Amino acid sequence: MARTSRRALLLGAGGSVAATYGMNGVLTGDAASQDRRQDDQKVPLADDRLLVEYSFERLRDEVLSGGPPKDGIPSIDEPTFTGVADADQRLDPGDVVFGVAKGEDVKAYPQYVLVHHEIVNDALDGTPVSVTYCPLTGTAMGFERGETTFGVSGNLLNNNLVMYDRATDSRWPQMLATAIDGTHEGRSLREFRLVWTTWENWKTRHPETAVLSEDTGYLRDYGRDPYGTYNPRGGYYTSSNTLFERLRNDDRYPSKKMVIGVRTGDGATAFVKDALRERGVIEGELAGTPVVAVYSPALDTAYVYHNPDGVSVSEADGEVVVDGDAYAPDDLPLDRAYAYDVMWFAWAGFYPNTRVYGGETDG
Repeated sequence: MARTSRRALLLGAGGSVAATYGMNGVLTGDAASQDRRQDDQKVPLADDRLLVEYSFERLRDEVLSGGPPKDGIPSIDEPTFTGVADADQRLDPGDVVFGVAKGEDVKAYPQYVLVHHEIVNDALDGTPVSVTYCPLTGTAMGFERGETTFGVSGNLLNNNLVMYDRATDSRWPQMLATAIDGTHEGRSLREFRLVWTTWENWKTRHPETAVLSEDTGYLRDYGRDPYGTYNPRGGYYTSSNTLFERLRNDDRYPSKKMVIGVRTGDGATAFVKDALRERGVIEGELAGTPVVAVYSPALDTAYVYHNPDGVSVSEADGEVVVDGDAYAPDDLPLDRAYAYDVMWFAWAGFYPNTRVYGGETDG
């Protein structure tokens, strides 16, 4: 298939491509060791490494240019926000937003803004964070960023955004949340959940939400998504093709079918989102331990919980019943696992040994 450059797509949407390159010196000896220790403090790292099913050498070999150079897709480093009344002038009820409620902060990041930037360096409840979105894999994910910021490297892996941190220039494929090159190779980031939902759903649930504005400091045609549309869905988001090579092909499901993916350091599992909408609750297994996915009609999303004791979980009238007691889908008395929406081809590419639940054949 003919490849289409993201440079052409972004220029067609009115975005300029301007590179900004970091000037990273090379230190040796004691100075280098001290510098590495300082870098470790600047980038918050998870205690345990997440699953990576390929060698880092193989993954580095598979990285390719997406068209724009490093920082050619500029991160938003000084985000501004508006209230619901202003956002209603910009957003239709069915438009996609990525929502998060963390401590005192409740925020929504519109997809139509992030598609032009892919990373927002922000703070939530006093914690510096990066809100990230890859349009080519349909993944919205949040990370703690510590004393640094994250930027768009201009490269892709399995069509997925490869981020870099400005403290060490380590390279982090968004979906893996694990550095495949640089100072932090083999270490994983601290993640937090973003909810992929619609503006109508989010503002109904959180009428006090703040909303990322178009005042980004960059001139972009925010009225046009260079890849297609989500409301209604069309273009790249429904095509069976990808713009770049995949790590592997898995035809168990259509390539752009949405699944809810969950992984630890030991395994990966996915739940078919359409099936969750229909069934409400689906049981599965992750790295040998029972898990259960529950659907939230209010936000059209799903949550995955570890269920090692196999307690009874069922759905009734929009609530989830656990051992006879009703709970909100996002508040079960079980340990919640980190999970996110993702296109099937991307999940199957990074996690070829994934189990899948909710399809014709579970497991």
